[in-house]
Amino acid sequence: MESPLVWTITLAGIVGMFVFDLMVVVGRPHVPTFKESVRWSLFYIALALIFGASFWWWSTPDKGAQFLAGYVTEESLSVDNLFVFLVILTRFAVPPRLRERVLLIGIALALVFRGAFIAAGAAALAAFHWVFFLFGAFLIYTAVVIGRGGGAEEGEVEYKENAFIRLVRRAMPVTDGYRGTKVLVREHGVRMMTPLLLVIIALGSTDVMFALDSIPAIFGLTQDPYIVFTANAFALLGLRQLFFVVEGLLTRLIYLSYGLAVVLGFIGVKMILEALHGNSLPFINGGMPMEEVPVPSTWLSLGVIVIVLGVAAAASMIMSKRTGAHLHDPLADPSVEVRDGSDEDAGTKE
Repeated sequence: MESPLVWTITLAGIVGMFVFDLMVVVGRPHVPTFKESVRWSLFYIALALIFGASFWWWSTPDKGAQFLAGYVTEESLSVDNLFVFLVILTRFAVPPRLRERVLLIGIALALVFRGAFIAAGAAALAAFHWVFFLFGAFLIYTAVVIGRGGGAEEGEVEYKENAFIRLVRRAMPVTDGYRGTKVLVREHGVRMMTPLLLVIIALGSTDVMFALDSIPAIFGLTQDPYIVFTANAFALLGLRQLFFVVEGLLTRLIYLSYGLAVVLGFIGVKMILEALHGNSLPFINGGMPMEEVPVPSTWLSLGVIVIVLGVAAAASMIMSKRTGAHLHDPLADPSVEVRDGSDEDAGTKE
């Protein structure tokens, strides 16, 4: 368990990176170029790898491997989640020059939600060992659902506003269009929110559903809350830039969901095997631990994750070249009306 000082330094660093991203990288609303997105994506990936390697120096190599395995898994699940993000941005007709800001703030909100999930999950695992069985079974079930259903790459994603978004809509009226970068305005004497605030909330709250499989998945690789949180934080930190890198490749990743299904299934089985080691349930082996059951090591898990996802990505790109798969971005379609509310004089910022 890391000391309060380590947690404080880590949290300050993560908050600092988000502030840096908001003030410097996306401070000026613009449409990022592909080269710019690639450059920043590589920067954040390198940052995560350096952080993972640092465990060899100040902690242990095994914890470093746990972080890398968790980071790769969370980053891969995040790529799959980008399909839903794209649908949300399209559904709310977010102007291209505002998409960076919306994604960053929505992702920051998502990290707060995930932090709460991680704290709850860590507490449950520490108090009740049998929760490992539940997490493992849930991951296997999720793997089967993903494997049987294909995925977003095949154009099957639909977005329906959740109950929280509907509640927000009832709490405050929404303007009929964007008002630049403003999230709250006063028009005709009435305080109103802009669609910009609504889409930020939509991104953050939708990520809660994503966390239902990503958080148990990483707990299957490590039970260290510090590693679980930092792996999620680094995966989310680079998600905005990654969106603009893979946006044009999303529909080409036709086998990504199947690769993720294999990874989630593997981690689910690993969790159940670990649960058997500390078993206390009376209807399993008479309530006695089954310590002779083999459990995949952290290094083996890291190898399986990297190989499976690498094969899925390579096979996707090869097949997409044969079929000529490409992404149709509704925001680039001239038939889609987009109001960017660039007139900064509309309304009064609060």
